[in-house]
Amino acid sequence: MAAPTDVTAARRDPRNPRDPRPCSIADALALVGEKYALLVLREVCLGNGRFDQLVRNTGAPRDVLAARLRRLLDAGILTKRAYSERPQRFEYRPTRAGLELEPVLMSLMAWGDRHVRRGENRPMIVEHACGHELVPQVTCTACGDPVRHEDLTARPQAPGWDLSGPAPARTPGAAEPTAP
Repeated sequence: MAAPTDVTAARRDPRNPRDPRPCSIADALALVGEKYALLVLREVCLGNGRFDQLVRNTGAPRDVLAARLRRLLDAGILTKRAYSERPQRFEYRPTRAGLELEPVLMSLMAWGDRHVRRGENRPMIVEHACGHELVPQVTCTACGDPVRHEDLTARPQAPGWDLSGPAPARTPGAAEPTAP
């Protein structure tokens, strides 16, 4: 996948108040957070990868859709293949990186069903290969337990940052602060 085009962690300066926290979420949203991008991915994952299908099913204006498709192609999230030579037309398909976003789409759909639609008039139900309705759940790969907010501990890895934001500047040679 191509590197994000917005400010990357290597160029962020914690001393500059305009530089936000280095964040993989922000980097991912720079690629898929634009309006219609996730809807395009939804449709392509459903097998609707032709331009006219994407226009119809996402509601995106044609010029905006073309821009999103270029961005998703450049990022390595989609590929395209010609299905017609005259006129030249393409069908878009998810790459491995694109398919890795499908669980994110399923989680967003479940969240929307619960918190926006409040369980009523759900426009789509997805079944798992086991034959049951998919209820996405994030689990820890090490222990298998469901991920819950109270079980998480964030450990910033970006130089110059701690949980509250930019870490205070240290005097050269000063001892590292100890945790209480």
